Amino acid sequence: MDFVDSDGRKSLASLKHKAAGDRLTDLSTDFWKSVRIWLVRYKHDGRSASNLRFFLFTTGTVSDSSFLKRFLPAQLITDDEAMTLAEQAEEALSRSRSELIGEIADAFNELTRSEKEDFLARILILDGNPRIEDIPQTIKDMHMRSVRREHRNAVFERLEGWWNDAVIKQLTGSRDNGIFGYEVSDKLSALSEEYKLDNLPITFRGKTPAGEIDTDNDPRTFVVQLRQIGVSSNRIRNAILDYYRAFEQRSEWARENLLVSGEIEDYEDRLVDEWSRYKDVVFEELDENSAEDVLLRAGRELYTWADQQTGNYESLRIRARVTEPYVTRGSFHILADAAPEPRVYWHPRFLDRVGQLLEVAK
Repeated sequence: MDFVDSDGRKSLASLKHKAAGDRLTDLSTDFWKSVRIWLVRYKHDGRSASNLRFFLFTTGTVSDSSFLKRFLPAQLITDDEAMTLAEQAEEALSRSRSELIGEIADAFNELTRSEKEDFLARILILDGNPRIEDIPQTIKDMHMRSVRREHRNAVFERLEGWWNDAVIKQLTGSRDNGIFGYEVSDKLSALSEEYKLDNLPITFRGKTPAGEIDTDNDPRTFVVQLRQIGVSSNRIRNAILDYYRAFEQRSEWARENLLVSGEIEDYEDRLVDEWSRYKDVVFEELDENSAEDVLLRAGRELYTWADQQTGNYESLRIRARVTEPYVTRGSFHILADAAPEPRVYWHPRFLDRVGQLLEVAK
């Protein structure tokens, strides 16, 4: 892995996940294979003129009898370690009969004495790191204390998903810039905010249903309603997407126990009440003799209000900081799809015709 710090200094890191109890000795291949890679980069970047650092992260531990302990942080040189790092490395390499180690020794010996010391001085071994199965709990314990305990698993899973996606983009070349530490912190902070008492996580933005969207033949009541007021195919498609996202989002909130008892019901009651008030205003001038084109205009005006304006009403948010438009829009469509009778409708005569219209749609 490559890292670049704020000063532009480059770090190359090797990550090694070893068996429990594994120890690094003088001729551990994990160390020397990393050295082989680092040597190539060191020579390519100008040797002692380069700004490289090298790290080996491992779950194993360095043996007390190995000269590799001198690569651990804050190690002091004792009397029995009077040999230089380069001398100790050369002595260790000379003891091996391995073809692989021999090739690495040849590459190492291409450096001058001062370059060897310079190269080795850039190496730091960080041993005893958490095993991969322990990392999730370590992250939760160290970095998620501000997140309510019952939500930490959900926050971690979303952070992990974001991280995996970012790494894949790096590996496939679709992301040019590195992944910076502040990005991880910012993402964790943003995700944590979604699990506060006045907020809810939004995870279906941009998602689409698996099947094909058929605006002309979809038999669901909320779609039939939109066709009856002459809404365009594109708007119907958007409505189907809003319905899908809101339905799936609300289901996920319920599965993750993020909602308090009766919260959805209270929210829907607020939507219905506001819809009823605006409906009375829009339909006030209508009567039983109103022409069909007048009824259609009234229905479209009522629907446009629900579709375009209600997202600006703070009182119509399920929680104060949930501002995602599909939640409100989709919830209106869920109400328009309610059985046995829709709780909201757009065409002034829809309830009178609902039985006949649904029969035709079937």
